[in-house]
Amino acid sequence: MRDFSRVKRVVVKIGSSSITHENGRLALRKIDLLAKELADLHNSGRDVVLVSSGAIAAGVSALHLKKKPSRTAQKQAAAAVGQGALIQLYEKFFLEYRQSIAQILLTKDVMDEPCQRENAMNTFEQLFAYGVIPIVNENDTIATDEIGFGDNDRLSAYVAALVQADLLILLSDIDGLYTADPAKNPEAPMLKEVQKITEEIEAMAGSSHSDVGTGGMITKILAAQIATEAGIDMLIANAAELDILERVFDGEALGTYFYGKPKDRA
Repeated sequence: MRDFSRVKRVVVKIGSSSITHENGRLALRKIDLLAKELADLHNSGRDVVLVSSGAIAAGVSALHLKKKPSRTAQKQAAAAVGQGALIQLYEKFFLEYRQSIAQILLTKDVMDEPCQRENAMNTFEQLFAYGVIPIVNENDTIATDEIGFGDNDRLSAYVAALVQADLLILLSDIDGLYTADPAKNPEAPMLKEVQKITEEIEAMAGSSHSDVGTGGMITKILAAQIATEAGIDMLIANAAELDILERVFDGEALGTYFYGKPKDRA
């Protein structure tokens, strides 16, 4: 049984496909359940950060578009409309559980420039002191690199490193890391634990099957590299599992668990 008693600060990332329906519209019940679990996790005495995708998907729905746009400017416009709609929904649901939230939109230069990085870190620390759950997303309206080929998997790993989290949880539409693409090879076994990310582990990563998000297993392995190098454990688990976060913190061996490098040797 996994022991999470030492975990005092956790970053949870939710993918677009996990909070939307197949038609691309936001899944209100799923967002409500996520808010409930995160609020309860915070009530247990832990600092919590949510990295949420879904701004573009929310914009597609609000603008009544038939499908996700392909041009960068269209994606940025959809994100500009959708981010407001998404955070409004989160605020509505978290309010039901008496939990305050804050919105933080980041770009890569914040992580790269020391002064901006320190300012961001100080903001997170003050929000934790206030008992607030920060909800983070890439600033899609200006971050063309993110829209073109990036993802929130790596963003969540950078955020976990920034706030010195003990654990990063990637909630997706897949149970974990398989030895081969389970859509093509249903018999492929899932790895329960990864002690070290090797070339063999990297080769197991396949492409995304979702039309909603921008990530896939490859980006999750890249996120695992960032997190584990920073001494942070990481878990890939299926957001569709009922009470997923409660079960994880109760020690149930769900998903694939990546062990962070010992911090005294990081």
